[in-house]
Amino acid sequence: MIYGITLILLSIIAVPSLILSKKPNAKELLEKVEPYQGWIGIIFCFWGIWGLVTAVLNIGWLTSVPIWWTTLAAGSLVEACLGFLLGFPLINKFFLSGNEKAREKAVGIRAKIAPKQGKLGILGIIVGAWMIVASFLFTIA
Repeated sequence: MIYGITLILLSIIAVPSLILSKKPNAKELLEKVEPYQGWIGIIFCFWGIWGLVTAVLNIGWLTSVPIWWTTLAAGSLVEACLGFLLGFPLINKFFLSGNEKAREKAVGIRAKIAPKQGKLGILGIIVGAWMIVASFLFTIA
């Protein structure tokens, strides 16, 4: 359930224009979060990567709870991508500053994903909501 909640929060940060069109008073809150957006992105990128690692390590769940395993993998992938997009400036500064080849590759990946940030954010809200529901429906014994 925590993956779903964090994915929804990250998605809300990733698509502020969508939120502002529905709730104009949310602008103040989003402006307060903006200076920390890079750090939030890095944390969620690693959280999403950890979720993917958890899914791979528990690949046996495919036989007992395939829907939950697929949900965990999909949600973690969306979370890692959104975190990467939001945290890219800091990731570039702290982790890729010494390796030009890695920096170029990261810039290429970001160029491919960045135009889809809005759609990825909406997908994140949907998948996050499903993760919360699925956490109640598919318990792992």
